[in-house]
Amino acid sequence: MASECILIVEDHAETMRALRAYLESSGFQVLTAADGATAMHIMRQEKPSLVLLDLMLPDRDGMEIARAVRGDPHLKATPIIMLTARVDDKDKIVGLEIGADDYITKPYNPREVVARMRSVLRRSSGDLEAETERVLRYRALRLNPSRRQLTKDEHEIELTRIEFELIHALMRSPEHVFTRAELIESALNFQYEGMERSLDTHIKNLRRKIEADPRNPEYIQTIYGVGYRLGSK
Repeated sequence: MASECILIVEDHAETMRALRAYLESSGFQVLTAADGATAMHIMRQEKPSLVLLDLMLPDRDGMEIARAVRGDPHLKATPIIMLTARVDDKDKIVGLEIGADDYITKPYNPREVVARMRSVLRRSSGDLEAETERVLRYRALRLNPSRRQLTKDEHEIELTRIEFELIHALMRSPEHVFTRAELIESALNFQYEGMERSLDTHIKNLRRKIEADPRNPEYIQTIYGVGYRLGSK
């Protein structure tokens, strides 16, 4: 079976070489780009399995590139992990809101990068269970796991990958009270330090998409001091 192809978008040559060498030694095919224009061209031509995207690039900010990828119907499903020296939680939240699948701050351990890549690739590929899993329904919501499609009153709702995994976890266990850590692990199948802070942002975005009044939600309830629950209002 062919190995996954990873695109590294990084303008620092030494960082690029070190990361490329480690990924290749871990069995990945690697493509590289030092600027946003080249990165977009490679993505359109080669359709990589995942993109490691530095935010600080010479021509286009990484956030702008991520928006372009998510806005392109041929590329929007491409997993993106952002790499950056920025440590502000606001930057992480913005990156995840745009649709990044993960966010790693520099300096990083290449082994951690590979572990996080493999986790994202597992989630993005979808497991065999999802292909045969039944359609889930809760009130006006209908979720088809095999098509990765959520509808409300027959209208399709466009979700980021993380939003899909969160609503999938909630709809598998309606009325169950999830702690934040439990919801992250159940939805994303891994423990992500710092994700609890950004989880609230993803839930807020989900509410905007599925609730008639996000400030007075009917579906995703906050259980103060604990976490979240689908329903039982």
